[in-house]
Amino acid sequence: MVVTMSDEFLSEYEACILCPWECGINRLKGEKGKCEAPGYLKINDYMPHFGEESCLVGEGGSGAIFISHCTLRCIFCQTYELSWKGEGSRVDQDRFFKIIMELVKDGCENINFISPTQYVPHIKWVVKEVKSKSIDIPIVYNTSGFEKEEVIHSLNGTVDIYLTDMKYWSQEVSKKLCGAKNYASIAKEAIKAMHRQVGDLVITDSGIAKRGILVRHLVLPGLVEESFKILEWIAAEVSQNTYVNIMGHYRPCHLASSVPGFNRTLRLEEYHLVLNYAKKLGLKRLDKTHYGLYSLIWSK
Repeated sequence: MVVTMSDEFLSEYEACILCPWECGINRLKGEKGKCEAPGYLKINDYMPHFGEESCLVGEGGSGAIFISHCTLRCIFCQTYELSWKGEGSRVDQDRFFKIIMELVKDGCENINFISPTQYVPHIKWVVKEVKSKSIDIPIVYNTSGFEKEEVIHSLNGTVDIYLTDMKYWSQEVSKKLCGAKNYASIAKEAIKAMHRQVGDLVITDSGIAKRGILVRHLVLPGLVEESFKILEWIAAEVSQNTYVNIMGHYRPCHLASSVPGFNRTLRLEEYHLVLNYAKKLGLKRLDKTHYGLYSLIWSK
């Protein structure tokens, strides 16, 4: 029988300041902040997921848990049903633990909490329960990068792998595309804190990630210079040994189809400019998992 989640964890929802918005609302009483997440856990889906980076997938897949809601409102979000609308089902604590046990039994290479920030207390609680059963499996914190440094500190000992985005650089762009003009300043401090905590990504001889940080960056149409600045920062301020996934699959989903400049797919030459610039900066650990997929997109 799983131990009930104690006030030690639940109290963080009473005046919620888990993310940089610091709404201060009482989610346990039904109050809604920027993310609109309630004080109970909502999950949209879970499965062995084979669409992540190959070092996270292996043979068993990544044990993905798609958590409802998000702290950002990116206008091109491909999963806006989860992030903007918060689609999902209420999951009690016992069921949350059992979901993880199912993924472990399925042979997943890790447990991958996707969009976790608004439910950090639940995650800290359930990982503690998993570890109490002597289950040794990497815990992946799959985030937008819009994180408070002190929350990252609180996850020390809980998280093994930080799978983080570094989305935007300038205030103008981030305000327009996700509503948070301070995204870059927040994400930079959070990512440096992640790196100090877990270091560069450690991959076993069999190609499976066990610990460290993996930074994703989605190249956006017309914003090659923004990508250059982000890569310069990673190389200079994080580590030249950072494992980076430069992604080229942008398409105008959700609201982006009506926004000039973002109502088109990424061009092949834009992606190559960014990829080649990363190499020029000395970033050599560049993920190649989805290169074939990008080629199919550009061939259409």
